[in-house]
This record gives sequence, C-alpha cells and structure tokens, in this order.
Amino acid sequence: MSQSASLPSDYQLPSRPNPLILDSLPDLPNVDGCSPRIHQRIDLLLLAIEALELGGSEYMLATAKDLELHSIIDNRVTLWRLRCTNPWRRSYTRSGLTIPQAKALVVIISDRARRLTMLIRQLLTAYNDTQAKGLPLEQHFRLSEYIERFRTHFRSRMNPRRAKVALYLDQEDLLNQLAIALLTQLLFCTGVAGRQRLWISLFDGEVL
Repeated sequence: MSQSASLPSDYQLPSRPNPLILDSLPDLPNVDGCSPRIHQRIDLLLLAIEALELGGSEYMLATAKDLELHSIIDNRVTLWRLRCTNPWRRSYTRSGLTIPQAKALVVIISDRARRLTMLIRQLLTAYNDTQAKGLPLEQHFRLSEYIERFRTHFRSRMNPRRAKVALYLDQEDLLNQLAIALLTQLLFCTGVAGRQRLWISLFDGEVL
C-alpha cells in the first residue's frame, strides 16, 4: 500500500540564499529598509547609465546575470518593478526595496559605472571646459547627446505632478545640472571600494 507524503500546513519552502557578491556591501546598524530618498537616488543613477549607453537596461540585465544576481533580478519586468519604487516615477509603487534588492542595484550601478569610467571622465572634463569658456553644452557633441538622452528619459518616466519633478521640467538648466551631478556620483563609485562607497553614501544622515 503506497503512502503519499504530506507537508504541514505551516510549511514554507526554504528561501534562496542571497548572492555572495552582496556580502561585499556591509550591513549598516539600525537599518532594516530604504527611505524614499534612497529609492529615488538609485533609480536616477540607473537613469544616467541608460543615458550614457544605448541599450542600457539590457546591459544591466546582462550584468545581473554575470554577477549571479538572477535570484533577485531575473528579467526586465523585475528590474522595472524595482525601479518603480522611486516616488518620482509615473508608475510609482509603494512596495519598497528590501536591503538585498537595494544592494543588488548598487552592485549593478557600480559595475556599469566602472566599465564607463573613461566616458564619464571625458564628459565631466568637457562640461568643466565649456563652463570655463562660457560655451553652451551643445558645443560638445557627446556631452550634448548624453544630456539630451537624460532629459528625454526623465521627462517620459517621471511624474510631472510631483513638485520637485515639475521644477526640473520647468527649468532646463536645473535638469542639466542634475544630469551632471549624477555623472559625478557615478564617478565616485568607480575604482577600488567604489561599490562600498556608493552603498554607504546612500545612508548618509539616515544611520544613527
């Protein structure tokens, strides 16, 4: 007589361990989640990366696969949902990022930024040169291309009914400055310990 195995009603499947690469980012004291400001900053950094390279979201997914982050980010829809935790988004969701999810996105940001280090440095140098000479940003083709892509992405994805977003949309110079500030932040997370620097900086002023 055969017997069928049954599981207790409160049985839960064991959760998959977090990818090992996330261990490179420290667990901060008194932190069990991410503030709206952190969600916003992570998404904007990803937006800047998209403006730097065509097919940016596909490169992000490829990076997630290469770094064995597929247990957290397994496809385009998952990546989109994580980015929609930015309260500035048109498609904002209130679910929020878990610490492992935020760490995974920071790992992707730092890896993509490292690969784009030379381009980021060139664009920042070009920006400083145009400012010093009083020239319009359009004088430098690659810099102008990056800023135009960033403005296009920002306008199409951010909610104009948010006061801060509306301010950027009404004042193009402010939006240009945001695009440049994000380049500086991306450069900050390249090089040795760049990943850790970015992660810790997200919680500046939030950790007691």
